[in-house]
Amino acid sequence: MNINSTRKHQTPQIGFTVGQGGAITAWAMSSIRATYYPGEVALAEDRVNYRFINGFVDVGDLPCRIALWKEIKSRTVALPDVIPVDDLYLPGFNRRVEFSGFWHRPTKLERWLKTHISVSKDGPASFRLATCGGIRIWVDGAEVVVFEPFKRNKESQTEITLPLKARGSEVVVLCEELAERDALWYFELTSLGTEPLHVELPVDASDATISLLKDLATEVRPTPFHSKDGKVSLVFSHAPSVDVRVRARILPSVHMRDKPPILDVTADLKAGDRTLALSGIDKLPDGYHPLDLTFSVGNVSVSRHIAFATMRDAARDMRDQSLAECKRAALTFAADHGEQRAGKAIAYLALGREVDETFREIIANTLAAIDERRDCSDFVLVPLLWLAGAYRNQIPAVLWEQIEASILNYRYWVDEPGNDVMWFWSENHVLCFHVSQYLAGRLFTEKRFACSGRTGDQQAALGEERLLKWFDSVETHGLAEWNSAAYYPIDFIGLLALEHFGDGEIKRRSKLLLDRLFTMIALHTSGGVPAGSMGRAYDKELRGGPLTELAPFATVAFGQGFLNDGVAALTMFCAGTYEPPAHVLDYVEPKPGVAVLAHYVQGHDEAARLALYKTAHVQLSSMVDGKPGGRGHQQHVMDLRFAADPFARAWVNHPGEDDPWGSQRPSFWAGNGSLPRAAQLENASLMLYDLGESPRIGFTHAYVEAAAFDQVELVDNWLILTSGGGIAALTATGTITPVTTGPGDGIEYRVAGNRCGWLTIVADAADEGARKAFVSQLSDIRMSLGGSDLTLAVSLPGKPDLALSWHDGLQVAGKAYAFPNRTIDPLVRTEAAFSF
Repeated sequence: MNINSTRKHQTPQIGFTVGQGGAITAWAMSSIRATYYPGEVALAEDRVNYRFINGFVDVGDLPCRIALWKEIKSRTVALPDVIPVDDLYLPGFNRRVEFSGFWHRPTKLERWLKTHISVSKDGPASFRLATCGGIRIWVDGAEVVVFEPFKRNKESQTEITLPLKARGSEVVVLCEELAERDALWYFELTSLGTEPLHVELPVDASDATISLLKDLATEVRPTPFHSKDGKVSLVFSHAPSVDVRVRARILPSVHMRDKPPILDVTADLKAGDRTLALSGIDKLPDGYHPLDLTFSVGNVSVSRHIAFATMRDAARDMRDQSLAECKRAALTFAADHGEQRAGKAIAYLALGREVDETFREIIANTLAAIDERRDCSDFVLVPLLWLAGAYRNQIPAVLWEQIEASILNYRYWVDEPGNDVMWFWSENHVLCFHVSQYLAGRLFTEKRFACSGRTGDQQAALGEERLLKWFDSVETHGLAEWNSAAYYPIDFIGLLALEHFGDGEIKRRSKLLLDRLFTMIALHTSGGVPAGSMGRAYDKELRGGPLTELAPFATVAFGQGFLNDGVAALTMFCAGTYEPPAHVLDYVEPKPGVAVLAHYVQGHDEAARLALYKTAHVQLSSMVDGKPGGRGHQQHVMDLRFAADPFARAWVNHPGEDDPWGSQRPSFWAGNGSLPRAAQLENASLMLYDLGESPRIGFTHAYVEAAAFDQVELVDNWLILTSGGGIAALTATGTITPVTTGPGDGIEYRVAGNRCGWLTIVADAADEGARKAFVSQLSDIRMSLGGSDLTLAVSLPGKPDLALSWHDGLQVAGKAYAFPNRTIDPLVRTEAAFSF
């Protein structure tokens, strides 16, 4: 909203009461100021031990953070005379005041906020202040709090007092953070006193306007979530009493954020209406689209971030075509519709197309990312090296000179000086950096690389040495990012390039790992969509299955599924000669009446023991045991998928954050705030949660997008899902309650309580009679939770009794269950499917 206000107190118009344990979440805010902040060029400590985990890694202090700590030791910060107010932060969906996000380069962030707090009598008020970042607080013009831990993505807490007045005090906050790519940036100000506080917004707006904007931002959801006809509307639980201006913006993918929005429209939500159709949706490419909304009444506005998906392309059936024909079809699709990234340029040249303005734009985008050393630039450098290695003669001389300069000037590892925030430490980035160093050195053997001072031959030798360490790790432990629809495509970037351009041990081991990846993909592909328990997942992978970058790999390799604009590595697969093992096709679609079962382990120290049950109609997979009670990250523990609809999917988790549309790791839907003890025996999955005595979020929940199923019913605490010839039932030891308003309407089923057990069973059900027979036997299932060692006991008709102990894991008929296969290569067997 653009209201300039001074420190002089204005009469506030609306208030929120905050009791003991409540957070102050009503603020008027300036815009975010983002400043490039690299610090001094330096070497970094090489802490990569090639033992990859799912979670944050301590990488040491990067130059930007060292520079920040040096700055804050001696700086003074003055309270501005004028704080321009551009937006409001309102209660409703987050106890934190949060601005977390992703910045590809080191970026210093700051935002000013202010509010007005009244107390029953003058005096100090106690608060707990938590932050990722740094906080300064002024009360009535005097600075009273300086709390600047600035620990990277790690919350710090302190207790503070603010001298508040009964007639009200103006409280101003400077909230800062240093973004080193993904940044948790927030503060949480929690009242510790017994007396209620009254919080008022110092803006010129009525009670009704603020209340209306709060409700809109809290309740908004898209319908349908998955649009198949180019139409999406915003839906609200309550109709506004006045017209509301709504601006909707969609930015390009995270790798293209320097480009203009792909959607920027404004419309009015009319008084009395609960829905607003968005225009321009039919022009969007198929994909999972983060949507930035701004609601305005007069000059007062509030922002909200949500998401939806569009998918107009139908599934493709190319099973009668050869692999070469499938590859060519995907190359053509990528050249015509792919995102403007290096993979699309590979499609152009692989098809023999001319170098045109689109190609030049792609190269310019790619070189800008590399030259600026943006985070994830290693993901585009490898495809660029593929272009250079495979199509040198098709690239014009001027472009070639630019490409060569970018390759020779890049920073290939932490032992080369830099002041960027490229992420060198995770499983997928380590691979891509080593592949880049190896291939760039082989491409320019006698050239001198500017950052390291090494020759190409030296770079290639060092890259090969490091790659062998990476292979040693993943061949021993498997992948920390198992089955990941987000990160298998990144693994493919590196592995396909090595298989195509490498030699000797590098080439051999690349092919073996590619074979393993396609084996796991085949096992977990259902209805053309790769899915399953994952080592790392985001909302976009869980809620947009056929739209992930992994989905087209299954389509090309197995002959049916979906193509989309993802080109991270798909065009390398299609332009190369690698072929997946022929026998994995047997895993993709089991014969009628047959179930495929698989067991194997992945991740360091058996981070995941993976169990799969799959028929032609339904698929259930679980990450067994894990680290129950630990803070989760992005592990997707249990996954339920149906073949009949690409979005017919369900899972259970414990939310990792307050906001249903948040992007933390773990988030509301992806990962777990507290990991469960999990087990799976054939077609039954058990999950046992112990959230502790005072969890931040005291419920677990199931995600079931009702619109994607033929039928969803909640009967006698059983959530019964039907799709095509598959059926599943979920129940819990607590009462399952559907969420009927806001973002959870139609998708969310909660169970309150700090301790809870969940049971999921699946089967084939060919018709309504079979469905009724399945449902009828649910009344014979018994489930209880208790014991000194928290145990979930389950009695299933015709099966041995199951008991999942919090400490000791699964027992079957009173005996400890031995996981069938403790190696990284899946043990696969078949048996008759459970059917009715």
